[in-house]
Amino acid sequence: MAAAMAEDDIDDSSDADGEADGLRKIIHVDMDAFFASVEQRDNPDLRGKPVAVGGSSGRGVVAAASYEARRFGVKSAMPSVTAKRLCPDLIFVKHRFEAYREASARIREIFNRYTPHVEPLSLDEAYLDVTDDLQAVGSATGTAQAIRKAIREETGLTASAGVSYNKFLAKLASDQNKPDGLCVIRPGEGAAFVQSLPIRRFHGVGPKGAEKMARLGIDTGADLAGKDLAWLRQNFGSFGDYLYRAARGIDLRPIRTNRSRKSVGGERTFSQDQHEPDELRETLERIIAIVWERIERSKARGRTITLKMKYNDFRTITRAQSLPHYVSGQDEFASVARDLLEAQLPLPLPIRLMGLTLSNLERDEEAQAQRSERKTGQLALF
Repeated sequence: MAAAMAEDDIDDSSDADGEADGLRKIIHVDMDAFFASVEQRDNPDLRGKPVAVGGSSGRGVVAAASYEARRFGVKSAMPSVTAKRLCPDLIFVKHRFEAYREASARIREIFNRYTPHVEPLSLDEAYLDVTDDLQAVGSATGTAQAIRKAIREETGLTASAGVSYNKFLAKLASDQNKPDGLCVIRPGEGAAFVQSLPIRRFHGVGPKGAEKMARLGIDTGADLAGKDLAWLRQNFGSFGDYLYRAARGIDLRPIRTNRSRKSVGGERTFSQDQHEPDELRETLERIIAIVWERIERSKARGRTITLKMKYNDFRTITRAQSLPHYVSGQDEFASVARDLLEAQLPLPLPIRLMGLTLSNLERDEEAQAQRSERKTGQLALF
């Protein structure tokens, strides 16, 4: 969420009915515990029980957890042994990506009834620009309600939605009343809503960032809004520009319907710096499992595997290997990643972060080839 945003301010002083010229109408839809919910929908024996999608032994990792499991502290990317310790009755099920992709396609069909301006973020999450009222619903809130109702009736799943006048606020709103909830942030309410939140709710502010902000006396959005741009740049570099705008509810990014993914990956920041080879190898295995699930989920095919490590002095190194063919499967992906790590051992310094990505994707190449070859009424806001 730390993408660059325009410097211009937004006049959000319009009335609560949303009669504001120039403001867009954005919905962020986020499916509730998507993978786990699909499993509970398809297997009635799992309903109402704590469920985790992912491996249950060895170096398995939780890919998704039902809300029943989340009450025990189980969450995605958690080692399965940790999840089982937190929730002894946790039921593990193997992932079924075809079932998730099928459900996602049906949900996308529902989105397209209401707008062609859909920016998918993953199988279970998307932004919709519903400024044009294709179904003559009458309001963005009504459109969000209609979409959630259609998803429930046609897929048997629940979705939460946020409605506002930009992407940043809509995404914050969709998290507000989960699960199966709806939240609306009207023109004139954005800055106050953001400033009422704890800083950890800001997208792009991770645990380490929140700790640093706490040391600087920033615990809420209001605390952040009290800092000027020069101070934020001094303490957070270019990220300070994002923080300055976010604290004021400003986001002018458009919906990108043809968003092209450049890579698929993931990284982990450690609570304590790591240095021991066996510890690093174990961490890499967990990252491999998580990233490969994301690769399968997105149907990505790529040629380049990159290992990223950040030393405890904040220097970052990357080591990559490009193959003459698309990565054939998880075994080849894991083998290359392990070789990249082994070539760096022993490390000169402990590291505080490790990441892994697959890039040089097939869809990127197709898009480049295509580029070479090519050389209804306004919706009442709320």
